[in-house]
Amino acid sequence: MRDYYEDLWNRLPDDLSAPDFELRRTFLLERVRAGERALDLGCGSGDFTRELAAAGANAVGVEVAAAALERAAARHPELDFRIAPIVGPLPFEDCSFELVWASEVIEHVADTARWLSEVRRVLSPGGRLLLSTPSHGRLRVAVGGIERFSEPLGDHLHLYTRASLCELLEEFGFGAIRVRALGGPPGLRRLLLAEAVKSGSAAREVR
Repeated sequence: MRDYYEDLWNRLPDDLSAPDFELRRTFLLERVRAGERALDLGCGSGDFTRELAAAGANAVGVEVAAAALERAAARHPELDFRIAPIVGPLPFEDCSFELVWASEVIEHVADTARWLSEVRRVLSPGGRLLLSTPSHGRLRVAVGGIERFSEPLGDHLHLYTRASLCELLEEFGFGAIRVRALGGPPGLRRLLLAEAVKSGSAAREVR
């Protein structure tokens, strides 16, 4: 799997335009607080890590592909970027961050249970998870067809609706969950934006 992402990042153009970047950026910047410790989980080329730092957060960007981190470091040499194992714990102590931002990441994760358990572990009590992922409501899937969103050789491993994402976050011990769909006409929204707070013990947790 790591080879797949290394090859992907080596093939992506340097001037890649991220989908719905402004929608995601606005959502993030309305919620980040100056001075808080923030993790950009799955930082890609580091543009959101830069946004977090510019907003006054103590930001760290993490990726599983060295090729992505090389690109991020070249674009933003002043920022802190680190490699993470594709399977295994994140390279941080418990309660290291007050904010975790994971944009267009969760749909690519093979072991969602372990991934969310790691997110909870590195969040401090009351810490916040912000994430974005493509929206796959019934009408959108019916109009586009399942093949459009889940190609046999693609890297989108999970499809989320507002309801399924809320249920998943609640199962893993997050509270104050809010998920909204943006981008496109009603019924055909293409983007889910979620916020949640690390609360008490999770119904499920993987160590």
